[in-house]
Amino acid sequence: MQQKGIIWLYLYLIAGLADMAMIIQELDTFRFITKPLILLSLAIYFLTTTSVIKNSLLRKAIGAALLFSLAGDILLLFPNLFLYGLGAFLIAIICYIIGFKLTQNHQINLRNINFLKLFFYNLPIYIFATLVYFLINDNLHQLKTPVIIYILAMVMMVSTARERFKRTNLQSFVQVFLGAALFMVSDSILALDLFFQPIPSDGVLVMGTYILAQLLIVMGIRSHLVYSPKSTDRTKNT
Repeated sequence: MQQKGIIWLYLYLIAGLADMAMIIQELDTFRFITKPLILLSLAIYFLTTTSVIKNSLLRKAIGAALLFSLAGDILLLFPNLFLYGLGAFLIAIICYIIGFKLTQNHQINLRNINFLKLFFYNLPIYIFATLVYFLINDNLHQLKTPVIIYILAMVMMVSTARERFKRTNLQSFVQVFLGAALFMVSDSILALDLFFQPIPSDGVLVMGTYILAQLLIVMGIRSHLVYSPKSTDRTKNT
């Protein structure tokens, strides 16, 4: 499982660097090649390295998240399709939330959840999201409702990633949580650039954090499968 499909991972990194180079050189036409290639190669990498959980809900959820992310990347290449791109990423986030829930080594019991403690653990995430919304709110106009829904979904994704602490191996937790957090940072930079004020080198910052985010999430899910054999057996039957 360690070496299988490694060529797709290299292609992912090369495509990511090439896409950022196109941004720097302002060669937007070539991004119709480089940008879709990023998530396409990562999706193939994930699917070729997770045959051990073939037909499982986890593999379907993460695979769908990557494919909807790919769709979102393509749609955002067209400014007039921004809302559709937002919708594609919203579905991707929901799929990631499902995947994060499935890679927790515990049974969910609402009676044992300390909601006050949970709130304070997630408070930095809430504050960050609230601050971003406060800054962009005045310029959202007709996009206000879909953006609010998207922000709430993003907060839930990062919170779910944080809740995996001590419910998976440490490597998987760190990778997934950092990936989810960087995903939120990437979207926040994009939102601030579009709806608050221009950010220097915004394209490189958005894609750089986004590429690292997606990679960390995928590697974190794989780490859960590789280093949590009991969880792997349980996930195969999900």
